[in-house]
This record gives sequence, C-alpha cells and structure tokens, in this order.
Amino acid sequence: MHELTDLIEKIVVGWVGGLEDLGYWGIFLLMTVESSFIPFPSEVVMIPAGYSAAQGDLNLWGCIVAGIGGSIAGALINYFLAVSLGRSLLLKFGKYFFVPQDKMLMVEGYFDKHGQMTTFVCRLIPAVRQLISIPAGLARMNLARFCLFTGLGAGLWVIILTLTGYYFGETAKELWYEHKKLITAGILAAVVFMIGFYVIRHRMRVAREAASQNPA
Repeated sequence: MHELTDLIEKIVVGWVGGLEDLGYWGIFLLMTVESSFIPFPSEVVMIPAGYSAAQGDLNLWGCIVAGIGGSIAGALINYFLAVSLGRSLLLKFGKYFFVPQDKMLMVEGYFDKHGQMTTFVCRLIPAVRQLISIPAGLARMNLARFCLFTGLGAGLWVIILTLTGYYFGETAKELWYEHKKLITAGILAAVVFMIGFYVIRHRMRVAREAASQNPA
C-alpha cells in the first residue's frame, strides 16, 4: 500500500512540475483526485501553485479558488460513493479504494461523537481529511451544509498551503514537511479557539435575550 501511495505521489509531482501549463483546471483536477480516496498530500499541489503565483505564472486567487473547488468536488465523490455503496460494502471492500476498515471506523467514530462540524474540522487533519466525507455520506448529511462545511475547512487549508508557497518559494515544501505536525496543531488550536469563542458568545447572547424577556 505504501509503495503504491509513493508511486501516486511521484506521478502527481511530475504533473505539478508543469503546473503553469496545466493552469487552474489542472489544479482543480489534482485537488479533486487528492480530496477523493486516492492518497497523496495536498501540499504537493497547492504549495507549488502558490510559488507559480509568486512567479507571475498564475493568479494567486485563481489558484485558491481552483484548489477549493477541487477539494469540494473530491469530497462529493466520497460522499456519493458512501451513499451508493453503503456501510457494509465499504467496510468489506473499502481497502481496495484506499479506505482500510480501521481508518473508516475511526472517522465514523469522529462523526458520530462530534456531529456534522467534523466535516469542517477534520479537513484540517491530514490523516483523515479526505475520509471524513464517507460517514457524512452514510449519514445522508444535508448536501448544502456538507458543501459549506467542507468548503470552509478545505478553503482554510488551501489558503494556508498556497500562501506558504507564495511567500516562502521553493523552500516552502521542505519547511512544511519539517514542521508539518506543529503547523497542523497550531491551525487546529486556532480553529478550536474560534469555535469555542463563537459558542460562548452565542450562549451569552441567548442568555441576555432570555433575561431581558423574563425580568425578575
């Protein structure tokens, strides 16, 4: 499995070498594949895209939009794959689609425990970002909400990767791999803080409104 994953990544890196020729449709296609069940890291696409934008070969926002669009398209492939095949077939044959049973049970546990918000948060976790679309499909999550949460999570990830390539150039990928765990942890901590802040403010506002409507 690891040998096949490495081969796929080498092929993708070869395609990315001509990213300015592939253009935005190339970014969209590669990110669609990355966001589906075929395993290779998104940084091999979006960091070089950011570097190409810095060189003037591509537009920065065009790269970001293409990357987000591809991420949503790939997530929809997994969503409808889950809808079409169902849980039992995925558990039995998922390993042939790079979805081993242990990983599927893990993301299913995340979704069952934390709800639909996982389709946003888990897009920021490299090990499960593609697979979280599967339990969402099995649960028949509202499609518009699924696309919104997926787009927000994937958008944050794509923007960070693209800006990394844009500002740090050819050394960006090495820097990213060297500090990947620290960067990911920082992103997740910031997201958790923002969600917690929003929840607390919302509850305080509801409490104030309830108090104003029911004065002692």
